Amino acid sequence: MLAYVFWHWPRPDVGRASYEQDLRNFHRTLATERPPGFQYSFVFRVGNAPWLPANANAYEDWYVLNGSSALDAINEAAVSSRSKQAHDRAARSAAGGGAGLYRFRRGQIDFASARVALWLSKPDGTSYDDFYASIDKVTRRSGVGLWGRQMVLGPTPEFCLLAPEEISLDKDLNATTQVLDPVWARDK
Repeated sequence: MLAYVFWHWPRPDVGRASYEQDLRNFHRTLATERPPGFQYSFVFRVGNAPWLPANANAYEDWYVLNGSSALDAINEAAVSSRSKQAHDRAARSAAGGGAGLYRFRRGQIDFASARVALWLSKPDGTSYDDFYASIDKVTRRSGVGLWGRQMVLGPTPEFCLLAPEEISLDKDLNATTQVLDPVWARDK
């Protein structure tokens, strides 16, 4: 399972309520259209992160997909048919954005309860097997899921742990924590 993750922030002249309503309208339309390979999406308001502009009121959209072939379908659906008007309205309100592609690695997929994202990297010199073994104790917790960046597509550290609450990790993982405030939640 893959997730296309899109970070974006509104233009300074666009109010938060208006921007978020445009986002909800787009995601609602996309959920109704259901392009091939698209499962569902979630939108979170997020705090500052090193890969976002300073002091941006940023958002993080997670589009859960069956696989990479769904990228073409979701891209086409966003700019055509029923989703086009809602997409274009949201896009006109955005000041900028960036994206990445992530594969589910361990734990549980539970966007509905996710309230924290911990972005982290595998320590230099650590094998992936050793990294996964060290993180397994965390991913066994209820509602915790580990996602890994694909092909260095995206501005973030290599991994993201989504969790329902703050998690203490080893300092050598250099985790950046973001609080997730749900804006759109459409489950399967």
